[in-house]
Amino acid sequence: MTELENEFIRFWVNDGILYSKFKCEVNFDLDKIKKLIETRHVISNNDNQYWCYDVKEANGFSKECRDYVDIYGQEFLFACALVINSHIQKFLFNTFLKLKKSKIPFQIFTNEEKATEWLLEIKAKNEINSI
Repeated sequence: MTELENEFIRFWVNDGILYSKFKCEVNFDLDKIKKLIETRHVISNNDNQYWCYDVKEANGFSKECRDYVDIYGQEFLFACALVINSHIQKFLFNTFLKLKKSKIPFQIFTNEEKATEWLLEIKAKNEINSI
């Protein structure tokens, strides 16, 4: 299993899925969001990944962070499953997604197993379509 971490997040790849979890509660600023994306690019070796992104410990994304993620956050991804704490957060993220269309398949979950299942389904479909 491939692993990489920085001071606030840990990434690892298992069965063709890229996972990440914050090591502590994180309040984002532009510098941290850039480090997160750079670290993800390094572990993915700039190849597209299926990402299960646990953001339960993330707090506050400023507009500046959201704008940066909108431009650079979907690079080197086939799909992203966001794992969050509550159905209220899920509602808020889904509302945001309706306003900002994702460039890749993007789904929000409150359960990591369901998120992984969804990513594996997308991965299997992509593998079949590439034959």
